[in-house]
Amino acid sequence: MIQVYTDGATNVNTEKSGAGIYIKAGEKKLEYTVPLPYMSNHEAEFHAIIEALKICKMNFPEEILSFRTDSKVAADVIDKGRTKNKQFLPLLEIIQAEAADFPFLFIKWIPEKENSRADQLARKAIHQQSS
Repeated sequence: MIQVYTDGATNVNTEKSGAGIYIKAGEKKLEYTVPLPYMSNHEAEFHAIIEALKICKMNFPEEILSFRTDSKVAADVIDKGRTKNKQFLPLLEIIQAEAADFPFLFIKWIPEKENSRADQLARKAIHQQSS
């Protein structure tokens, strides 16, 4: 089972967003920073999960995925498979389509302190963007 930690971050002052992805696959530890267009922090959380699914599709096809996020909103929406929020619905649909390629995807909410590496990577992704 592949453990995937994701986090999204947005800096309203610089109007930049980013995603951080930390993957543990046995002894392998992979880190990704993904600059994103400016969006709400909640949207950035969903985009971090989408980007992580794309990475897993390339590197770990057919594996069981265990996602961890410090976003209760994203974890609840994905776990329940529905949302009334019009901004989140297309993101949920993308996640469901990407997740269909895997035998199983778990998603679990974790406290921020347990997601510190993904958070650091998300913040780094914001700073990677040119001004």
